[in-house]
Amino acid sequence: MEVLEVQEPKVGRKWPRFVDKLWVRVRMGKKGRVVIPAALREALGMADGDVLDMRVVDGELRIATMRERLRRAQERVRYLVPPGTLVSDELSAERREAAKHE
Repeated sequence: MEVLEVQEPKVGRKWPRFVDKLWVRVRMGKKGRVVIPAALREALGMADGDVLDMRVVDGELRIATMRERLRRAQERVRYLVPPGTLVSDELSAERREAAKHE
């Protein structure tokens, strides 16, 4: 797949600096296939076999690795857990307590 054009982004993001400069235009191939250029895959931490989450937002196709989606979800709920608390330990304790009452 040929890269048609490399352009500077019009709107900056809060990504690491090296990702800001990556904006590539590619041509869609047969059966809707699009190749994600190696530089973009590397910058986003994508690897062979990764599960990708794809969705349309405001008329744009957004692609993220499931790893990144999980990281964002954890970031959004982090304020609910006090620092130093292991949620897994609390869940185990709750399950042990529930098992006593069965």
